Amino acid sequence: MRVFCIFGDSRVFRSKSPAMFSAVMKRAGIKGAYVPFMVAPDHIEQALQSLRVLNMAGATVTVPYKEVSIPYLDELSEGARIIGAVNTIVCSGGILKGYNTNAIGFMDAMNRAGVEIAGRSFLVFGVGGMAKAVVFILNWLRAKTVTVAGRNKDKVQDMVRRFGGKGRLLDELKQGSIETDLVINATSVSGSDESLELSELVENLDLRGCKLVLDLNYGRKRNFWKDLADTKSIPFMDGLSVLAYQAMRSFALWTKIDLPPEEFIRALSENGHAEPT
Repeated sequence: MRVFCIFGDSRVFRSKSPAMFSAVMKRAGIKGAYVPFMVAPDHIEQALQSLRVLNMAGATVTVPYKEVSIPYLDELSEGARIIGAVNTIVCSGGILKGYNTNAIGFMDAMNRAGVEIAGRSFLVFGVGGMAKAVVFILNWLRAKTVTVAGRNKDKVQDMVRRFGGKGRLLDELKQGSIETDLVINATSVSGSDESLELSELVENLDLRGCKLVLDLNYGRKRNFWKDLADTKSIPFMDGLSVLAYQAMRSFALWTKIDLPPEEFIRALSENGHAEPT
């Protein structure tokens, strides 16, 4: 019996990962379980250490712990070290090694959707772990321009220094039109009930030339990013396919079994979530 888990705050119980991984393990013939754990911010170190104590095989890490988990791990993959965030942990022989499958999963999902990155301009909202993975891979794949938008000036500038592109504070987006090929939400916010301020800002964005709005969240009944796309007749895509592709990579790290992405997309569909876009 192999046990895996996901660490997060109260939002962990909205995650589709437990149902997805459980279905995939069953079809792959793996006797295992994948369970969600809500962890208080001051207990993340103990939670990570419990992987050793309880002899778990691995874990995924979601908001808000992708960055703060790093000091408590024994090793990091090169990608996790460069990005500065982890979403996957392998526990082997008592050693905890952190990986980042967000960046490559995002790239895979964009390829599947036929989204060209090289030579395109991107406006990315967010400065957290997922945003770092996205901004890193966009610059690595030679996007024309990557603009990082956030509230905290220091965090925005740090992202730009580390990965390239340019930064803008959210208040600056209220003035004038914005030329961009794609808008990407890499924050954890999609509903006005989560942030009325961001909702109102997005509602009034003056976009020019935008060809796609991508919200890396999923399963939100109220979604102001989708409303933005619908109002301006722009195609919309949510984060389920990104989830499937990064899960495929995490699963391979844990089990050494390479499964096609269709297995993970199928698992999401069977649990009431059709393939996005």
